[in-house]
Amino acid sequence: MTTNSPVTVFVCVTCRGRDDDTARPGQQLHDALAASGEVSVADVACLSVCKRPCTVALAAAGKWTYVVGDLHPEDHIGDVLDMARRYAASDDGIVPWRDRPLSFRRGVVSRVPPLGA
Repeated sequence: MTTNSPVTVFVCVTCRGRDDDTARPGQQLHDALAASGEVSVADVACLSVCKRPCTVALAAAGKWTYVVGDLHPEDHIGDVLDMARRYAASDDGIVPWRDRPLSFRRGVVSRVPPLGA
């Protein structure tokens, strides 16, 4: 199925960082992505990947959804934007492993099929 549906990057803003400081890495990543103006970004209270913060999900109508953890709010902003562009350009949301940024190769938690697949 080919779709031109806009991509949304959902960012978990609940989990604390590995150092358990007061800064929420997901909130930091969310704010940086929103400030970029390059992607549609939405904060979510929980993606249930608490042991691998900071976590995002890339989703679009008719496409597979990727859930990726172990991101860093400063180091991986470019990776999230790059993956979002590749994801948007794909017909079904599947981005070949070799074409994903390294953080998305290592951090994949799941890939969920679109409804009706």
